[in-house]
Amino acid sequence: MELLRSGYGASVVGRRAQLVAVLAEPEDLSAARLRGLAGVADALEVRADLVGDPDPHRLRRYFGGPLTYSLRSRRHGGRSALGPVERRTRLLRAAEQYDLVDLEAMDDLVPELLAGIPSRQRRVSWQQPEATRPENRADRWFGAGMREASEALRHRFAAMRSVPAAAYLLVPQPGTQYGSASPLLLTGLGRTDVTAFASGPAGTWTRVLAPWLGAPVVFGRAGAPGADGMPSVAQLRTDYGLPALPPLDALFGITGQATGRSLAPRLHNAALRHLGLPALYLPFPVDVFSRFWRWACGFGALARLPLRGLTVTAPHKRSAVEVADIADPHALRCGAANVLWLDAGRWRAATTDTVAALRTLARAGVDPGGRTAAVIGCGGAGQAVALALDQAGARVTLVNRGDVRGRDASSRLGLPYVPLSRFSPAGHTVLVHATPVVERPPFPITAADRDAVVLELVYRDPPTALMSATRARGLLGIDGWDVLFVEVSEQFRLLTGRPLPAALPLRPLCFDSAEPAEVHDLTEPAGRAPTRSPLRPASREAT
Repeated sequence: MELLRSGYGASVVGRRAQLVAVLAEPEDLSAARLRGLAGVADALEVRADLVGDPDPHRLRRYFGGPLTYSLRSRRHGGRSALGPVERRTRLLRAAEQYDLVDLEAMDDLVPELLAGIPSRQRRVSWQQPEATRPENRADRWFGAGMREASEALRHRFAAMRSVPAAAYLLVPQPGTQYGSASPLLLTGLGRTDVTAFASGPAGTWTRVLAPWLGAPVVFGRAGAPGADGMPSVAQLRTDYGLPALPPLDALFGITGQATGRSLAPRLHNAALRHLGLPALYLPFPVDVFSRFWRWACGFGALARLPLRGLTVTAPHKRSAVEVADIADPHALRCGAANVLWLDAGRWRAATTDTVAALRTLARAGVDPGGRTAAVIGCGGAGQAVALALDQAGARVTLVNRGDVRGRDASSRLGLPYVPLSRFSPAGHTVLVHATPVVERPPFPITAADRDAVVLELVYRDPPTALMSATRARGLLGIDGWDVLFVEVSEQFRLLTGRPLPAALPLRPLCFDSAEPAEVHDLTEPAGRAPTRSPLRPASREAT
């Protein structure tokens, strides 16, 4: 295991990006929201295509920083459908009252606007239109293809900078050569007026990383995170420590299909900052793991920010075993791993679900040895927990709704299997819930023995239907939050070679936001929790 060493020092104290809060919803214009941004954000950007033209004098009454005006056209992914005459009239009027006015490179760089808006007030932007995406060929995402795409972006910027401006912004579409190479544009550019990142949820990580590569600003929604992949101001601060820019030598991350709602970046980055380690943990939405794996290794080399480890979520756990040089016995037996890390030049794969389940039970005073146990759910996590219980001396039965997966897990692990439709919890003193069901108990808890213990892998606030029913019956219920914290601790140790700081307040960190939580299971979203809940995500598998 390679020990990640501290890289913080006095020479970097004070280095930071400019945090721009984007007003994109009508409620963002409220006095309360604007007051809340004062002292938090450095500047405001008004998306006039979304909220109209608010009174700038009113904005300045509550917020003393610079104001940017953006009237994003449909061609550039916005909602404005104004004709050229009305559009130019609004941009020129904005120049009389705003510090910066966004000019779209393909349409707004005309003599009338350039004469009326001095260079000190211009931000020249290019948002790659959806209709002009380059061909999405996977082989061009790597090596020479990525370098070519980065060079193409440089040529585009060279054309943009022919128009003097205070700032430049390039936002390609994700899933294209431009999108995958957008952070590389900043590497070695040597300018302090250029920001580049990919749009959409798949580009969120590029938004977060861009300031470390040289972008002067980072944009965050004034309210909740947006469908365009823009994090909220609160998320940028809490999950990633922005706008502070401590040293950065390596990358970690989480891969899966719903990584934008994971708690993992918040918890891992808090630990990295606490220890002063020069690394950043990012969310990587991934459809095809093998393609991502090739890209990530290539990007790390080109950006000089090597990927050092990954948390892997469904449906990529089997792929994690396949790409590893060395996989631990439990991961090989289950055919699934949820963590990959670099160790002396070789990639190792492991599953931390086994440790998490046994350690959580032990903390609750439960010894599975000699007990009868049922594991409901035969995905990667369920199989890992079943294997751990079996090796701890429990008599384990596998339960699954889908017969094919249940029988496959039974054959792989050598454990008996019962279809969920025929399962009764009676006679089992350890019941492990490893399915995505949160709104109703996946089995009748009223039939459980009075000494049964229920361990649940999914987590949310308020508690799931199963956990509520378990506790209402007076049974011992161990919810997914307890499993989550053990899981994060073990994964952090493997990824960094350091123990998770004991002083790190994990539970308060999880509940340190006013944003609503979304419940999601082992693979995909499963609903939304009430707005009193703490954060976006709520599934242990998201770690």
